[in-house]
Amino acid sequence: MGLKTVLKTVKTQIRRFIALDDTPERIAFGFAVGVFISFSPLLGLHTVLGMLIAVLFGLNRVAVFTGVWVNNPWTVLPIYSVATYLGTKLSGFPAVSLPDLHWEALCNREFWIQLAGQWPLLKPLALGSSILGVLAAVLSYVAALYWLRQRRASAQKQIPR
Repeated sequence: MGLKTVLKTVKTQIRRFIALDDTPERIAFGFAVGVFISFSPLLGLHTVLGMLIAVLFGLNRVAVFTGVWVNNPWTVLPIYSVATYLGTKLSGFPAVSLPDLHWEALCNREFWIQLAGQWPLLKPLALGSSILGVLAAVLSYVAALYWLRQRRASAQKQIPR
């Protein structure tokens, strides 16, 4: 997927987000829930979890999915690295030597074999991901709510009376 395609997709999603027929509070909350899910270590299940939670709790699906897709292939490695580091520091987990983390390594079979041997890191990863997810969700709620209110207020000023 090229950069132009990605930018066009993001622009389309933002337009859909602004045009949602819901209150700014509900949209921002759905977005924040999606952001929290995006930090989950259950890689590959984010969209399914977002759909399930949106349906179960009656959240705005577009807002939830927009939040879920915040963590994408370009951000997953830094986010999970920071989450694991944070989780190991908070849980007192002993330092481990991680595989060499660079983009070319992701295409290397030995990298994945070495990473699979690091299962004890799952607990610190879950702890760090949860903390980062809560922080990101709170910040995204505040930012989305502010942004939506501003956009809707400016749209109201432009409507002739």
